Amino acid sequence: MNVRTLVEIYQFFWMLESNAQQRLAWEDAAQARIARARADQMATAQMRAMLAANPSGSLGHSKLNDPKSLEESGLL
Repeated sequence: MNVRTLVEIYQFFWMLESNAQQRLAWEDAAQARIARARADQMATAQMRAMLAANPSGSLGHSKLNDPKSLEESGLL
């Protein structure tokens, strides 16, 4: 065997390995797309549930025992 034949054999096996790695990358990308779609669906469902629980959207601005809010709502 001469050097050229050895190089061609090496290149052939390297090509097979790179194709296998490319297939793995495609599978990973497909799984990532599926995971992102699931995460988007879960985030949308969570947002809808939060809006159904508090339609005003003021979850972060509420206070406990706020006299002004209690008077406005007629509870005091």
